[in-house]
Amino acid sequence: MGAVREVGHERRYYLNFGRIATVVGILIGILTALIASGYSNIMDYVQLLFSFFNAPLFATFIIAMFWKRVTPAAGLWGLIAGTVGAAVAHYANSWGWVDLGSDQAAAFWGAITAFLADAIVTVGVTLVTQPKPVEELRGLVYGMAVADERQLPSDRVWYRRPTVLATAILTLATALSLAFI
Repeated sequence: MGAVREVGHERRYYLNFGRIATVVGILIGILTALIASGYSNIMDYVQLLFSFFNAPLFATFIIAMFWKRVTPAAGLWGLIAGTVGAAVAHYANSWGWVDLGSDQAAAFWGAITAFLADAIVTVGVTLVTQPKPVEELRGLVYGMAVADERQLPSDRVWYRRPTVLATAILTLATALSLAFI
């Protein structure tokens, strides 16, 4: 009988959480629509969001994937610095402190600012914080694959080889680009 009550309680919890998440999601959507209505077109708004969030995330991802010394604190502070950098570029342009051109050009410069701010802070914080042990990074950082993953099976068929696939995709993309010029 106790197990039935526990399942009922858990079910109610997830049902209530789902309802709350739905209402919050709808409210966020309404607020986002209100903010987007202040832009001349939706692409300007999307590019602004890209500069605020995607550019710093990309910088953190790329640096952390290829440099095993990056720390979690460096990633966090890098993301914060990148977002702040994009916000500064956006508002400096909006308030007339600098002229970065059109809204899309300003978003582009904001993305560059965000990427650079993130990269500089990520590297700086990494150099003054304790790195994670190498054992925890196996399979996560480029060049640190587990020994078993490095050995490709000899029976691998031609169409599963990365070089063959990459060559085929580049050839197809080039052919389509030339065909539709």
